[in-house]
Amino acid sequence: MGLDQSLFIVFFVYGLAFFGMGLAMAMEAGRSSVLAEARVLRPLAGFGLIHGMHEWLESYVLQAASLGTPLPGWLPWLRLGLLISSFSSLLMFAYEALRMVKRPLASHHRVMVYALAGYILFIALSALLTYRQTDIPWQNLLDGLSRYLLAVPASALATMGLRTRSLQARNDSSRLSLNLSWAALAFAFYTLTQLFVHPIEMFPAKFLNEELFIAAVGFPIQLVRTVAAIFITVSLVRATQASEEIRQRELFSAQQARLQALEEQESLRRELLQHTVRAQEDERARIARELHDETAQTLSAFTLELASLRNEKLSKPDFRQTVERLQTLSNDMARGIYRLVHDLRPSQLDDLGLVPALRFLCEQKCRKFDLQLDFDISGTTRRLDPLAETALFRVGQEALKNLALHSQVQEGRVEIVYGEKDVTLRVVDRGRGFDPTENFHPPHGWGLAGMKERVESIGGTFQIISAPGQGTIIEACVPAGVKETE
Repeated sequence: MGLDQSLFIVFFVYGLAFFGMGLAMAMEAGRSSVLAEARVLRPLAGFGLIHGMHEWLESYVLQAASLGTPLPGWLPWLRLGLLISSFSSLLMFAYEALRMVKRPLASHHRVMVYALAGYILFIALSALLTYRQTDIPWQNLLDGLSRYLLAVPASALATMGLRTRSLQARNDSSRLSLNLSWAALAFAFYTLTQLFVHPIEMFPAKFLNEELFIAAVGFPIQLVRTVAAIFITVSLVRATQASEEIRQRELFSAQQARLQALEEQESLRRELLQHTVRAQEDERARIARELHDETAQTLSAFTLELASLRNEKLSKPDFRQTVERLQTLSNDMARGIYRLVHDLRPSQLDDLGLVPALRFLCEQKCRKFDLQLDFDISGTTRRLDPLAETALFRVGQEALKNLALHSQVQEGRVEIVYGEKDVTLRVVDRGRGFDPTENFHPPHGWGLAGMKERVESIGGTFQIISAPGQGTIIEACVPAGVKETE
């Protein structure tokens, strides 16, 4: 295989390496990256994509020349434009990368910047003096100057930027820092290869050019650039992988923190709800005591006074009838207050516990609504924490009310299952049922929502199993906390 064919392959691989690097940096710039900000990565992506296309165009020109194919006059200018554009993008990347440095540049970096400034001034003066004495084709001159004045400073500054970012990344990931260091080293090596340009009559191109390099070592400088490009690409791709790992860790940490915050918020909500329920039950008990101790007693005394008044020998029949009506109303009020006191806070719940209170509740509902309720108990009956007993009693109270008013049947079943660690209450009917997903939202389901909130506030679970025409099962399961001793 001849030299031209070998160069064609070298240029193709060279272009492929940088084009792949450009694609990787473009994708990394499109997301939140630990590697660098998007404004830094986009110029680097532009350099890789444009320079890859330039090298492919070089391979095409070389192949066409070896075959004797005539080329249009604008094609060399296009190649030169791609070359200048790519190194301009690299220079922009270096500038943005160094801008990210929060602290002043190290002393050796400042020395390098001053050296680059002197080098640029020297090359500019050399080109000016040479052009005034020798007629150099514009394309050849611009090709050499683009490498001398753009490629060399841009690559050197990119080396500084990547090395600085590598030092900053040590705290984030040793793998990211290592790969950025390798990329910086590869760019430093790539900087040296740009000193070998096409032969032109100016210093140092007379003594450092592509023809003298191949004569000295036996292979083209483009092969060395290809190796450097491969190292740069592999290092930066691995750096993006390390950046992705860091991003995933940060995302996981953020999700864990958010989950912890939600759990703390839910715990606080439950504590507030427990406090509200406890305060509500305390207030119910206070009102019940006042109604029982004061209002009910006063009403009883009023009834007795009416009874004694009725027994007197009253002369007017109308007055006697009025007293009888007042006595009837007084008795009705007394029974109403008794029911109200029991609904507010049944004494059986505080004195005897959950099972007697629920059994008494079932007997009440049976008498009031003409229901037939089965009452089943499983497991070892025992007293529970007051909040647990209150929650289950209120669930049973609301569920039996719904059964009586909405199920359109007269039969039902109440089950209490005492487990080792929890207690479950079920209220079952075979009535018309409903769709829980449609009815479990206030204002149509305030009672259901209240049951759910009560049960979940003490760490329990609440579920409704129902469907139209299939009956309803309301189930509440709460932790079986032992009642605290006084």
